[in-house]
Parts: sequence; C-alpha cells; structure tokens
Amino acid sequence: MRIHDGHRERLRQAFLENGLSGFNSINALELLLSYSIPRRDTNPIAHALLDRFGSLREVFDASEQELCEVEGVGPNTAALLCLVPQIMRKSAVEKAAELSFVQTTQNAKDYLMPYFLYERDEKLMMLCLDSQKRVIKCQELSRGVVNAVTVDVRRVLETALKNRAVSVILAHNHPDGAAVNSREDDMTTGQISQALRTVGISLTDHLIFAAEGTFSYRDSGVLKLCEYF
Repeated sequence: MRIHDGHRERLRQAFLENGLSGFNSINALELLLSYSIPRRDTNPIAHALLDRFGSLREVFDASEQELCEVEGVGPNTAALLCLVPQIMRKSAVEKAAELSFVQTTQNAKDYLMPYFLYERDEKLMMLCLDSQKRVIKCQELSRGVVNAVTVDVRRVLETALKNRAVSVILAHNHPDGAAVNSREDDMTTGQISQALRTVGISLTDHLIFAAEGTFSYRDSGVLKLCEYF
C-alpha cells in the first residue's frame, strides 16, 4: 500500500464516522478528488485548486475549462466538480418544492433560493400562485450573462395566464453583485406589475438574490413605487 493510500482511507473512515466535522477545505476536497483520481495523491491537486480559486465555493463555481487548467485536473475530475453543485441545487429545489403554500416573504425566499444556488448566470424565475397562495408552477423565464438577463413582459403574461395564476412572484439573481435593486430592475418590475394588473393578476413580490442576502420589493416598500414607472 502506498503512503497516500493509507491517508486516503483514514479520510474516508473519518468522514463515514463523523461527516466533514473536523475536516478543513483541503481535506474535504482531496477526499472528493480521490473518487475521480484513484491512483494519485490528491492533496497537491486540492492545494492547487484552492490556490487558484481561493475557496471551496469558488472551486465549485469554476467552469470545466477553468478547472482543467489546473495541473492534475482532467475532464473526469472537472466533470465531478461541476456535477456536485448542480446535484446540491437539484436536491435543494426538490426539498423546497415540499412547501405547498407561499404566504410570506420568508416562504418565497425559502422556495426560490435553491434555484439560484451556485448559479453563474443571471436568470429570472417566476412563481405562479392560486387564490390560496398555493404553488401552481415555478418556471425559469429567461437566462443571460451576468447582469444581462432579458425580461419579456409578454412571456410573463402568457405564463401567468396559461397557469391560471391569481398572483405571481418574480425572482432574479445578481451572481457577482449585491442584493440591491437597480433603476432598470425598478422599471421592469413596474412594467410587469402594470401588465399583470390589466388581466387581473397581482405581482406579489420581486426578489433579488445575491451572495450576501436577498432584497424584497414588497418588504422594502419599493413595489408600490414601481407601479408609477
């Protein structure tokens, strides 16, 4: 048995017994890498990844191409590192879907936040609700590069009408920005709110998700002001 084989087995046993408690970022990452790199010491590769990207979160945010630029990382390992955050997001979305009613801002945050986990692009989500605030449909409406998501007001209307929504909640993210509404966000929110009102549907809230927090148009009072844009 090679020296790093024994170390790897100790890491696996420690994880099976206590989870990642007591693991630092290097240990956690080298253990994960061991499943795609079975015959090499993964500690130097874990160091190289963290040196390049700065943190575990940034490693999982990196693209396949960026990951493959790190020595020791091949296509299989890059695919694994890209797969992990997407599985985490999918699992979180499934758990959030267990929430049948969205009656408060916190409910809306809990339901919609998983859709933006580890998301590199800016995207717009729409939550359709019935008269009891029961979830009818949650759908991605558009996606773009950072800070360049396009909102099609007509598609918002069509989606709301198709799902017979009584009210809707919008949400988009600022992947590399702050949870702060921009002038453009305000104008778009006002346009959508007015358009929905013409067909008897209310815009309950518009959430902006960012790494450090969430902005709610309803809780901030800005939603009312947007109706005059």
